Amino acid sequence: MERNQLPVSVLTRTITRPHTRIYYPQLTGLSNQQAEQQINKSLLQTVNGLIHEQERVQIQGNTQMQGSYEIKTNERGIFSVTMSNFAYTPPMAHPMTFLGSLTADVQTGKIYNLRELFKPGSDYVRILSENIKKQIQQRQIPTLNPFTTISPEQDFYVADKSLVIYFQLYELSPYYVGFPMFPISVYDIEAIVADNSPLSILSAD
Repeated sequence: MERNQLPVSVLTRTITRPHTRIYYPQLTGLSNQQAEQQINKSLLQTVNGLIHEQERVQIQGNTQMQGSYEIKTNERGIFSVTMSNFAYTPPMAHPMTFLGSLTADVQTGKIYNLRELFKPGSDYVRILSENIKKQIQQRQIPTLNPFTTISPEQDFYVADKSLVIYFQLYELSPYYVGFPMFPISVYDIEAIVADNSPLSILSAD
């Protein structure tokens, strides 16, 4: 299947409620209408999931909520994006932010989880975890508990020929660290990358 080199068109949609304004992306103009609908549905589901996470942790009161997104990859038929949700309810000690992400093939509409980026049976959890463990030591990232391993479905996005594994606030590090992010070059893990996955497509010459 020939890969369209051009970026896809992205519209910014808005969810507006009292004390709430959330911007999120929707793709438009894809040749595969079913793929477009599938990806857009998943994007909205991710946004709504972040809202529900905030509702779960916020105390009752005058909650202020904001949402935004950042496109990480939009080329070669691969679209990868992060979506953040920031909320604060006085008199909580500090705001809370959740981060979501989605990586899709815009030609087929397929949404990838972490496992699907790698060859079946590959020990991707151990290989990625060892890389992250080294980065924690090299970058002297403070952790709440000694890091052992990622989840098989750990949060991620793809950018600049790298897989970026990230953790939610408090999942790995203290709040002040923010979202710990670990870029891993596709060339360091190419032996286990699945054929025709976003990582192999983006790193192809």
